[in-house]
Amino acid sequence: MRPGAGGCADAGAWWFDSARARLRCEDRGDSLPRLRYDSRRPRPAPRSEALVRDAPRNVEMPREALEAFITPASARFVRTNFGVPRLGSRSHRMEVAGAVERPLTLRVADLRELGRRTAIVTTECAGNHRTTISPLPPGEPWMAGAVSTASFTGVPLAAVLERAGVRPDSVEVLVQGADEGRVGAADARFARSLPLDKALDPGTLLALEMNGRPLAAAHGAPIRLVVPGWYGMASVKWVARIEVLTAPFAGYFQAERYVFVDASGARRPVREMRVKSLFSSPAPGSPVAPRPLLVSGFAWSGAGRVTRVQVAFAGGGEWLDARLTGPEEKYAWRRWELTWIPPWRGRHVLRCRATDEAGNVQPDLPEWNALGYCANGVQSLVVDIR
Repeated sequence: MRPGAGGCADAGAWWFDSARARLRCEDRGDSLPRLRYDSRRPRPAPRSEALVRDAPRNVEMPREALEAFITPASARFVRTNFGVPRLGSRSHRMEVAGAVERPLTLRVADLRELGRRTAIVTTECAGNHRTTISPLPPGEPWMAGAVSTASFTGVPLAAVLERAGVRPDSVEVLVQGADEGRVGAADARFARSLPLDKALDPGTLLALEMNGRPLAAAHGAPIRLVVPGWYGMASVKWVARIEVLTAPFAGYFQAERYVFVDASGARRPVREMRVKSLFSSPAPGSPVAPRPLLVSGFAWSGAGRVTRVQVAFAGGGEWLDARLTGPEEKYAWRRWELTWIPPWRGRHVLRCRATDEAGNVQPDLPEWNALGYCANGVQSLVVDIR
């Protein structure tokens, strides 16, 4: 039975968690909707897209793709600062240089010989939900779709650095993409650095495949970096050069962009994804019958696993615990659900918030900052019961 169709109803009840609601309905010989999904296999790709900008191309994940734990490759959000370079998997070479004992030039085939590792990773653009910040900062007007989850397969960056031999005086690892364009009056390539310990983390990958297939051009083919737990700008696409540094990098996309500048003017780097939850079902604005409704969504955090998701079905401070369900992967979002029985026909405003194992709680409102990053305020969903 699909969510919201048929089933037990109780006009005097505001909500039920899944277990309690099912028990009550079983006593009546009725049933509740259940959500069924294959957590590992991507669903067929949605046909729609939410275009944010045509050039450079920036596209949100279609809302219907939120039903899947693994986002289909064709539905994954696209973030580019310049054009998409077309690089051949056989002809492309990646350089490893800087403070290393043995500079390298590696082909994709060479990387495959260094061992393979697969990780399911949720990636969120640092500007996701920028439109919820007020006053609105400059930047791409991302709504809720600049986040996706994929199964990446590749080589640990640490394996490449080990082969090159990192010198003891090294502090950062700079990763440069092949994408380039104008920044002010000069040409530049997209480049970001990682602290040495993050570069050597076994979870940090040079990915060659996504969802079991070679990377598509829009998603960084033939080689992209994947930095679990950090916002997407760290996961440099179309990797062309890796340089080990003995001093911190201060390039444009490191020092002028992807920095959190608060109201006082204080600056700090944008790194770990902040704890966040959002709704995947029901769809916003869609009419729903006055019957048991399975409310669901996803939650994630770069600071650790999500330990709690709560939902409110009215204004005020009454929050009710949702059930965490589905696969629990170290670097991926976690599905949550809660069964609710609407008390009346009409408009209802639902809210969700998450807590992670570090004790971080999703705030009511996003923290204002000059460039509009890290917006993780409580999400609201208007449901029309008819």
